[in-house]
Amino acid sequence: MKPDLLLLIITVLVALAFDFLNGFHDAANSIATVVSTRVLSPKLAVVWAAFFNFVAAFFLGTAVAKTIGKGMIHVESVTQYVVIAGLLGAIVWDLLTWLWGLPTSSSHALIGGYAGAAIMRSGWHVIIAEGWYKTLIFIVVAPVMGLVLALLFMVAVFWILRNKPPQRIDAWFRRLQLLSAAAYSLGHGGNDAQKTMGIVASALYGAKILTAQQLAGNWGPFHWPIILAAHLSIALGTYFGGWRIVHTMGSRITKLKPVGGFCAETAGAITLFSTALAGIPVSTTHTITGAIVGVGATHRLSAVRWGVARRIVWAWVFTIPASAAVAAATFWLVRLIHPGA
Repeated sequence: MKPDLLLLIITVLVALAFDFLNGFHDAANSIATVVSTRVLSPKLAVVWAAFFNFVAAFFLGTAVAKTIGKGMIHVESVTQYVVIAGLLGAIVWDLLTWLWGLPTSSSHALIGGYAGAAIMRSGWHVIIAEGWYKTLIFIVVAPVMGLVLALLFMVAVFWILRNKPPQRIDAWFRRLQLLSAAAYSLGHGGNDAQKTMGIVASALYGAKILTAQQLAGNWGPFHWPIILAAHLSIALGTYFGGWRIVHTMGSRITKLKPVGGFCAETAGAITLFSTALAGIPVSTTHTITGAIVGVGATHRLSAVRWGVARRIVWAWVFTIPASAAVAAATFWLVRLIHPGA
């Protein structure tokens, strides 16, 4: 086997491994609320979420993948080694935050790692500033959207159903939460799997298998294989789940009932659908965390454990620079061994 082809295969496998880890790390995003409200058992919840992670391949397009693939880094400066180093930076940060039980963003770890490796190779001019503006702005906007929508939904539900007995409301929303969990998992798969698609497409471009025109549009004969492989990887990761983070998301931020779970998931799903279709890579973790905080705040501000929320926010702040630093160090080591990287 030719060395260039072997390197490409390794790059694609590392990308799919990251995608699996993304699903594993972010399983809590999809299932924490439905597990914490006891609507589904953990085992059934991961099957439910994994299924909708996969079928998202057929609904939400590839706009986010195009942004990652060509809109954030000048691809002319990208090599297979840059992609691998970027992925390793993201994987290391994901594993560390999984061990710490922190629901950080795999998406931001990925773009941070990708940027860190690219900058180490080519300098700061490799960054496409316009592509980063939207992403950085939505670090704040996405959780705020989730928070505001969830809060509005909770207020509306309390007002509309104010004269209904709590037992009946609980029974209704136990059923409805199956739909909201499915919708959120669809948004999660549709948004996060696309980031890996963009990285794989960039690797194929770097290997001169895809043209610049194909990278910007349809990925030629690799279009559906890239889509299906990315969605299958994230679905399998979700299936095997990350239980440490489920506990943080489902019970440590605020206590949830089925009505709160429904409102949080619905708010998160709407945010993810709209940003995926607009091609804006946002954090599914940030989005659902904001929505859960919004639900808790409708009861009283003290219902939200702000100490836990503050720790999560600090982890968000450090995700992009930390993963970038790990990726840059990885690429530096690679270049010591292979100066032409």
